[in-house]
Amino acid sequence: MAFRKKADVILAYQPDILILPECECIERLVFNPDIEKPSDALWFGNNRHKGLAVLAYNNLKLTLLDDYNPAFQMIVPISVTGADVDFNLFAVWAYNPNDPDGRYVEQVWKAILDYDSLLSAKTTILAGDFNSNTIWDRKRRAGNHTNVVKYLEERGIHSAYHLHHQQIQGKELHPTFYLYKHQNKPYHLDYCFVSADMAKGLQSVEVGEHDDWTKYSDHVPVMITFDARSICRKN
Repeated sequence: MAFRKKADVILAYQPDILILPECECIERLVFNPDIEKPSDALWFGNNRHKGLAVLAYNNLKLTLLDDYNPAFQMIVPISVTGADVDFNLFAVWAYNPNDPDGRYVEQVWKAILDYDSLLSAKTTILAGDFNSNTIWDRKRRAGNHTNVVKYLEERGIHSAYHLHHQQIQGKELHPTFYLYKHQNKPYHLDYCFVSADMAKGLQSVEVGEHDDWTKYSDHVPVMITFDARSICRKN
């Protein structure tokens, strides 16, 4: 929250795309004059203080896909284009307190079923706060983390972090969230799933350190770098 007050910290890394769960609406994103302004921005939510924002830089353009289903307000299919960049991005904040089926990973499960025709082993990214981990699987419920991962993998889409760091789901060495900002309560909840062609262009996957980021948030950033040639849609 209040991203405008801490934007300079993450913008020092010169991102091309930022996915910001729990972010205030675009109208409230009034930055300091010396802060780089996004070339494009989208925001989704009912509470202007706390929604899902996607910011693009370096002349990238964000276009909401016609397939967007408002039932999954915080899981959003977007076309990212500009210069030599062309890929589909699903921005994720897995949270809906009003769904009786479950407020967290169940949202992702329903969304990927609905968006199945858009899920491809080419130029596809799903990234953000999934609010989930295999350690919390409900075995008798289809919409759990393990089944989400399996469903995506069957379509050639894999977690960039787990590929790059050779990690196992549920046994991650790098937490992305600290409950109440306490270092002794770490969890891995934030993910970037990438299609097979983009996975080949992975250059780095960095997870922020607790001591560096806890003053700003209970989450730390997950920063993914690609070879630009892997993020151009092949016709």
